[in-house]
Amino acid sequence: MARKATRSKARRSAPKTTPTGSPRERIVAAFMTLLGERPIERIGFAEIAEQAGVSLADLRGEFSSTLGILAAHVKQLDRQVLSDVDPDMEEEPPRERLFDVLMRRLELMAPHREAVRSLMRSARRDPPLALALNGLAVCSQQWMLTAAGIGANGPKGMVRAQGLALLFANVLRTWVDDDDPGQARTLAALDRELGRGQRFSGLLDELCRIPEAACAFRQRLRGARRGRRGRRARDEDDDRVPA
Repeated sequence: MARKATRSKARRSAPKTTPTGSPRERIVAAFMTLLGERPIERIGFAEIAEQAGVSLADLRGEFSSTLGILAAHVKQLDRQVLSDVDPDMEEEPPRERLFDVLMRRLELMAPHREAVRSLMRSARRDPPLALALNGLAVCSQQWMLTAAGIGANGPKGMVRAQGLALLFANVLRTWVDDDDPGQARTLAALDRELGRGQRFSGLLDELCRIPEAACAFRQRLRGARRGRRGRRARDEDDDRVPA
């Protein structure tokens, strides 16, 4: 009984870590900590507020949903990657530049490995969540492509971003279980997936040239038809002129 009381007293007197940063930063950090401990569907606003050291009113003022908090975390990662692009990579091939950008992203994600694992598990049993996460990933990968100097605008850019989001998700499946300090398995997986992506991008470029060539052919055909009609009209006018 005395030992139980002592343990209870020790728990009550344990020092509580004081959150640092702006309320928004504390909320995002608290959410990612909780996400590493439990599924996203079991994280409540009251828990996030308590973990972040903010009131529910402050939490509501910053975010309207847990997905909104997650989106803020993804945006934060994007900004960190974009602010740390290596200028020495500018002369490298596109694949090498993209490899460098994505490895930098994985390095920044390392403190949140358990949170990523938790999200992946939840997405497998929750299709709407999987779709929402895919939307965040596609938007983020548009920025990663841009950081690597690869076109991400227009329909073709959107297809590239979607392909890269799926590619990166495949890499994450290896990364979450890669305990090697050198990340050898992750490096190999990323290199392999980028090789597939490069072949897909080449195929995409070829497919995009098909409608462009078809449009050009149609324009030439229309021009030829107009030319024939014009010549036929002139010939008919000549036939009507009296000798």
